[in-house]
Parts: sequence; C-alpha cells; structure tokens
Amino acid sequence: MDVKTDRQSEQEQAAAARAAERTGERQAKIALLRKPGGIAEADEPSRVATRLDRLGRYYPDVRPVSPAAIAAGDPAAMTAAGAILERIVHTNDLLGVGYLEGGVTASAAVGRVNIRNGQGRLVGYGTGSLVSPELLLTNHHVLPDAAAAGFSVIEFHYQDGIDGLPRPVRAFALDPDRFFAADRALDFALVAVKATTDELHPFGFNRLIGSEGKAIIGDFVTIVQHPGGRKKQVALRENRIVDVLDEFLHYETDTEPGSSGSPVFNDQWEIVALHHASVPATGRAEYGGFLNEGIRVSKLLKFLRAQPFAPAQRALLDRLVTRPERALPAADGAAPVLTVSMPFDIRLRAEPATGRIDPDYANRAGYDPAFLPGHAVPLPGLSDALAGLAAINRQATGEPRYVLPYHHFSVVMHRERRLAMFTAVNIDGRTSRSLRREADHWSLDPRVAVTEQIGEEVYRDNPLDRGHLVRRLDPAWGRTEPIAQLANDDTFHFTNCSPQHKDFNQNKTTWAGLEDYVLNNADNHDLRVSVLTGPVLAADDDHYRGVRLPRQFWKVVAMVKTDGTLSATAYLLSQEELIRGLETAAGFDYGAYRTYQVPVHRIAELTGLSFGDLPAADPLAGLESTSQAQEIRTPADLVL
Repeated sequence: MDVKTDRQSEQEQAAAARAAERTGERQAKIALLRKPGGIAEADEPSRVATRLDRLGRYYPDVRPVSPAAIAAGDPAAMTAAGAILERIVHTNDLLGVGYLEGGVTASAAVGRVNIRNGQGRLVGYGTGSLVSPELLLTNHHVLPDAAAAGFSVIEFHYQDGIDGLPRPVRAFALDPDRFFAADRALDFALVAVKATTDELHPFGFNRLIGSEGKAIIGDFVTIVQHPGGRKKQVALRENRIVDVLDEFLHYETDTEPGSSGSPVFNDQWEIVALHHASVPATGRAEYGGFLNEGIRVSKLLKFLRAQPFAPAQRALLDRLVTRPERALPAADGAAPVLTVSMPFDIRLRAEPATGRIDPDYANRAGYDPAFLPGHAVPLPGLSDALAGLAAINRQATGEPRYVLPYHHFSVVMHRERRLAMFTAVNIDGRTSRSLRREADHWSLDPRVAVTEQIGEEVYRDNPLDRGHLVRRLDPAWGRTEPIAQLANDDTFHFTNCSPQHKDFNQNKTTWAGLEDYVLNNADNHDLRVSVLTGPVLAADDDHYRGVRLPRQFWKVVAMVKTDGTLSATAYLLSQEELIRGLETAAGFDYGAYRTYQVPVHRIAELTGLSFGDLPAADPLAGLESTSQAQEIRTPADLVL
C-alpha cells in the first residue's frame, strides 16, 4: 500500500516546473553526451576537473586535468578529460566485481519506512538509508515532523536472499526525541533510530560526503529502493544524470512511489543525491518517459551545518563526518566483520594512499586565528611575490584561495617547490587525546594539482622520511575521540610533510618536545597554543630527484600567559649536515644538528613571511642580543 500525500504531490509539481524550465539546456547537454568525448563538455569545467580529481581516489591511473585548460577548450586537456571519462564513466558495462561487492554492502543500510499514524495504522511506505551509526535519512514528505517519525518504523532486510527465500526482517522504531531534523524545501528528514549501535552494526551505513566531484552530467547512478513498499530492488547503473542544478540533480531511472527517500549512488557507491520526485517527460523516450529528481547531498550537509543544535544532537551530527569502525553485513549466522569506514565502509579500488582520511573536504574548518583567549594570531602574511607562488585550493569558496584547511590546522603550499610555505595548527591541551599510531597511509590532497605537491616517489629506497610539519597529535583534540581521529589522520597528507633525513626526523630532540613543554609546563593560560611551522625554502637548497631539499626548519609558538599577555617564541633547526651528499653512493655524513631559539623577526627575514604583531610579543625582543641565536639544550634554556 502506498498513499500519495499532498506534500508528495507538491514536491512533484515543483520538480516538474524545474524540469520544464530547463528543457532546452538539458537537451543541449544530452546532445553533447552523444559526441565522442562529449562528456567532458557537458558540464562546467570546474566540475569536470573536480570529478577527475575524485575518480583519482579510486583509480590510481587517473590524473587531474587543469580546470582552466578545460574551460579554455585546450585540445590536449579536452582529449585527456574525455578519454578518462569515456573509459570510466561511459564504460561498456564491464565493471570489476568490486562494484557488485560495494553494492551489496551499500544496499544493506537501505530499509523500508513504514509510515504510521497516531493510531498505529499503516498509511504508506517510503525508503530510508542509515547515514551514520545512529541516523536515518529519508524525505520530508515521508516523515514531515517528529510526531510522524515517532509513530513510524524502519525495516531492514525486507528482501529475498540468494536462495530466493525471504530474509529475516529486522524492524526498529524511530527516535525523534533523540534527534530529528527536516526541511520542506530540501525535502529531507534525518532521524535517530531507536536501537543500539550494536543492533545497527550489521546493516552498516552510507556516509554523506559534502565534497564536490561525486557526479557530473553523463555519470550513471544506481538507486536502491523499496518501490511501492515492495521488497528491496535496485535500478542498476543504466540511469544517467542529464542535468545538475544548484540544489538538485536530474536523472533518468526506474522509480515508483515508495521509492521516496532512496539513496542515489554513483559507481563508487557514494551517495550523490536523495531521491524525492519522478515526473512525466512526455515524448522523451530517452528518459524512459520519466525524469527523476534528487536533492544534492552537499546541499543537505550545508543546511545541517548551519543549524543550531543542542550538544547531544551536535555530537550525533559529528558522526556524519567521522569514520568510526563498523561491522559489515555478514552471512546469516556469521559474525560481522569489522572494517574501516569509507563512503560505503569498504575499500573499493581505492589506492592505498587514501588510508583513513576523511574524503569530505568541504567540512574542514582549518586553523582558527581567534583560538587563543583574548588575542588573535592570524596566518602569516604573504608578500605579492610569495602569493603568486602559492598553490591554489581548487575547492576554495573564499579568500585567500591558497589556504588548505584541514581539521584544526591549515597549510599553504609553494607550487614550484611543491612543499608547504607554512603550516598553522591550534593545540588544545584540555581536550587532547593520545591516539595510537596506526600504519602510515599518506595521501595527495585532491584540492591541489598533483604537479604542485611531492608524492611517494621522493621517499623510495633512501634514508628520507616523510617528516610531519604539523605533528600527528598536535591537532588530535576535540569533544569526542572520532573528531580527534579525523584531525590526526589529516596530518598524513603529503602537503603536511617535508623530506627529512631519518636520523633528523626520528631523533627525540628538544625540537620534538617544544609544543609539549610550552603547553604543559610554561606559564600558559587555558592550556592552548597556536603553532606556525615550515621549512626554510632557500634558493640554494640541494637538488634531489627533482626536489630541492630544505636544510632548515622553523617554528613560531604563540600562547597567552597567565597574566593575559601574549608570548610568541621562534625556533630554528638545521639538518644541513645530514642531507649533504645525499646523491652520492658513499655513506651519509651524520653531522650534528641543533635547536636554536631565535627572534621572531629572524624567521620573517629567512622566509619572507609576515608575522603581524608576533615580533612585539617575543620575549627576546627586549634583550640586547636579539640578533643572536640561543642554542636550546634543555627546556631550561627556553626564554618564554
């Protein structure tokens, strides 16, 4: 049984109006898709380039193509983009079996919503999907308010097994008192399920990813659904996106009433939209007679981030963007298998370098200049010359566009040196967490051109380490351990490392403990520190495998003392003797290296960066020998 509500009819009317308004643009794009390589022309250049970047996380041989070159119609860029997209997206339907494995996992989190009224009577059906360990996503017109959600039920495994027999159905009430959020315009409802995480583990969840690049015009999508309230079915892949609006996607696929609230997946089993309406497309056989509309995931997440929630509800929302471990569906009677959360919680053809890094780059706030109580510590300023050498964050929505925000820290890259100009991290000693170090998995940042960051090739078969600039545990803090873990994992981007000789990087020197000492032992108010770090990128640095290796590294540490005044101290460390002669076949010169405290203005002179008011907060500024470096042998040598 399925009852079409006034709310659903209203959504369909609005979708039909949007579809009619864009008929001309849509037909032009469909015509482009019929051309060889036309998929690279059918969508905006920036979206095409971002899609290629994202595909590179799943297909190691995919390399980014310049958005500017695509926008300019550069023949080489268009040929490259078209060839990649034709091969991966417009495939001849020969896909790796991993695609089917991913589908089995993703579909397990999809269930049938039984819509009930206050008397407990069944009034209709919808579809919903777990998108976190506790939260279920469906349409507003399925669950318009908390009261309707409180009466309704979600059923999992309402489907036949591989033996053709019905699987045992698991049903759970919903828990809107714990969490409920909905919006009529975006036609979504997000509600907690009244069950423990252990009870929901076997079904997994399909993460919502706000990053762009999940789908473009011409991509095929798959919808897992309960059409008409019947057993779970799938409209498998032969369903094409034909238009991208600001808040909606239009696509052709087979859906029926009861499919409202179904997740719309791309080939990598990432949710790209929430299905909510199907409208007639008379005379358009290429749509199968219908044009379908889904709400873009990025718009749902943007809406949720802007809402005020109580702390307990905010904690549940935080789990939408974290990567807790979960149990994959297991065969009946078998124990579930724990794995690491990916978009659908298994590794599907992803290159090892992606590791556990949060794939949603839209939710990273980055370094906070107002982190210290009562004082602002902005990012270092770049001269016009340095600003021209900064790598651009291709997903930036504000200025300056060269800042790469991560969880609790930010990085600015030098596009020619392919190393960070500087990093900036906030450290909160009150909520810091000592997380266990797992196997390292370093990742390129898809927001920066691959030609503007150093990858694995520099570190193979030599004594060079991938030296963290922002230390792994510095940003690892927050209200919950999953939040801290996200920041910990973000430090394993190649943008946050610099080639460092292993004896330099692994030696427990004074340098390694500076932040800890200032945070926990100094005259520090509120146990907060902001740290700026980077390599000294000198013109005469030695060349190695196409990279110039920095000889020195600097650090500026800012804190507020208990008397309310700001203190900013600067440090310099050299590995010059260690990297000398790296190209030779002979042994390495394991020379001495030392940590020095220097005036902040000395770091500004070495790097060309501006540190604003920090030089005036430097305790060395009041000493006569401010031009001299003071060697730090023990913490007692620090001047704070």
